Amino acid sequence: MSNGSESTSLENHFLIAMPQMQDPYFANTVTYVWKHNAEGALGIVINKPLRACIADIFDELDIVCSIEDNPFHHQHVLAGGPVERDKGFILHDSGLSWESSIAVTENVAICTSKTILQDIAAGTGPQNYLIALGCAGWDAGQLEQEIIANSWITAPAKTDVIFSRDHHSKLNAASAILGIDLNKISPAAGHS
Repeated sequence: MSNGSESTSLENHFLIAMPQMQDPYFANTVTYVWKHNAEGALGIVINKPLRACIADIFDELDIVCSIEDNPFHHQHVLAGGPVERDKGFILHDSGLSWESSIAVTENVAICTSKTILQDIAAGTGPQNYLIALGCAGWDAGQLEQEIIANSWITAPAKTDVIFSRDHHSKLNAASAILGIDLNKISPAAGHS
């Protein structure tokens, strides 16, 4: 991964925290990597719900929900990472595009636009999305060192896991992509 080539990029992959993860923020998390190159990596933790719901974000931004039986009181905002915690990041399917949408793949994009939130509240936004406050970031070579140190395992991302509203099952669903049951791995795993 040190050469920064496309073939070694972890873009569109999950970082699955190993049981021995020491960082309390990332313990038991799945992070979707949406950018990875020679300069570093960026991701969104996809399974760490906050107490706040999406309706709270709409209220704070004076966005009016026009959908009957406002479903946003039951959809949690996620803690996307310890970087830029006051900034909202929206992972969404890429059927539509907004002014700040960045395509990660042909199926997934990321956006920071208030317009996408207004469209979600109006029922005209993306079909699949998740809203997170903050993101995760790694400097050049840092993520690779954490993987070598057995802090993370990686798996190709799947959209059904990204956009699932069952946040508590995402860790097991992501590790199952590799055929791994994290419950059977000792937190004292060492290096070989």
